[in-house]
Amino acid sequence: MKNTLYKVLMVTLVIFTGCTADFEELNTNPNAPVSVQPGLLLRQVIYDFGEQMSYEGFAAGDLLSQHRTALDFNLFDRHALKSPQLGGNPWPIFYTNLRDTELLLQQAQSSETFKVYEGPALILKAYMAQGLTDLFGDVPYFEAFDGINGTVTAAYDAQEDIYLTEGGILDNLDKGIAALNAYDGAVALEGDLLFSGDLDKWIQFANSLKLKALMRISSRENMADEIASIFAAGNYISNNSDNAVFDFTNSAPNSFRFAQLRAGDFNNFVLSETMEEILTDLDDPRIAVFFRPFANSTSGAFNGLINGINASQTSIEPANYSLAGTLFRENTSQLDANFMTAWETQFILAEAAAKGYISADAETLYNTGVQLAFEYWLTELPADYLSGAAAYDAPGTTPLEQIITQKWIANIINGYEGWVEWRRTGFPEFKPVAASLNDGLIPVRMPYPAEEQALNADNYQAAAAATNDNSLNAPVWWDN
Repeated sequence: MKNTLYKVLMVTLVIFTGCTADFEELNTNPNAPVSVQPGLLLRQVIYDFGEQMSYEGFAAGDLLSQHRTALDFNLFDRHALKSPQLGGNPWPIFYTNLRDTELLLQQAQSSETFKVYEGPALILKAYMAQGLTDLFGDVPYFEAFDGINGTVTAAYDAQEDIYLTEGGILDNLDKGIAALNAYDGAVALEGDLLFSGDLDKWIQFANSLKLKALMRISSRENMADEIASIFAAGNYISNNSDNAVFDFTNSAPNSFRFAQLRAGDFNNFVLSETMEEILTDLDDPRIAVFFRPFANSTSGAFNGLINGINASQTSIEPANYSLAGTLFRENTSQLDANFMTAWETQFILAEAAAKGYISADAETLYNTGVQLAFEYWLTELPADYLSGAAAYDAPGTTPLEQIITQKWIANIINGYEGWVEWRRTGFPEFKPVAASLNDGLIPVRMPYPAEEQALNADNYQAAAAATNDNSLNAPVWWDN
């Protein structure tokens, strides 16, 4: 793990905030544009998005992906997704940071001095746009982020267009790579918490993101040639030293947020029965990194709870279930905010090889992905792990199931990625929640938030109508 975020970040931002009088309000007010030094703005976007989505990953994404479950405050875990509690409201996180990224992009495109920021801004815009549309489907996009010249009641754009048309995800990744390749100035990229100003690594990041986007829509569009082209060039994230991540610290204000919350909030989240069974069946030692033996155990055992209990009718003894590991509270300097990694890239390529999109040995790519994922999660890979139940061709499984299951394990706290990949592939197999508030169905999209109905009523009504009254069970475009 790398790029430790020191307290100087927050000191710098506090000083800067004081000098600009309420930075957050001014920076996100669509009617009050301000001039912000691009290095500070880049730093702010990377940190704010990474920190907030890591928190969302723990408190909400991991519930939907059945990595963990909640003992109380658990309407969200019962799939009442219109009732976010400790987490479960990613909409403002995306829009605040996408608007800040648009400000950064405008600065880069209007001033030669700031030209070095154009590529990273385009890449971050593509990255966050994909996360947004993958959760909600059709969303305000093309008119939504220009708070200076745009509209605050933007139309909802089709997910297909957000992915495929000019100014969309794939186009912005290509433009970002082109901007970085074309840059020949001497100005250093400042505020870069991911790669410390290394522009070559930003290109690798963009290519890995492009592989991810292409694979995600590959059931709707023939993307094999584009995936093969990126693979043949080989310029993507391939080692953990090149991961697009930044480290938390062991102390506030830059420790993982659950380390800063009261013990009762932290102890509300325990190992899911789904996660326990999968890790136990694989004899996977990462269970001891992700979770702790339950307090009442006399043998150091782990115990998971079924997702979505009705806490008002079910009496639960917390000491009988495994809490999150020390990595998430006492030792958060070992924890990353994850944007993109080598192991995720390898699993994407393994899937591409298994489906015949690229000419490569899928098993080798899979094994490399597993090795990188164990290294990322600070766990020694057992010598027999890849020849047992986790083997690429293990009896009773399919290669795709093995690939996605390993990606799912490693995606713990990585926003909503585990749930998004389950929606795309159906792996791993999730359990029905104990007391569903969604008619026993596992949701396949996040609902538009209530504030959209109030603040963007006409456009919201059209989008709600296209999703069966903003239903959790209306699949997004690439999932149809």
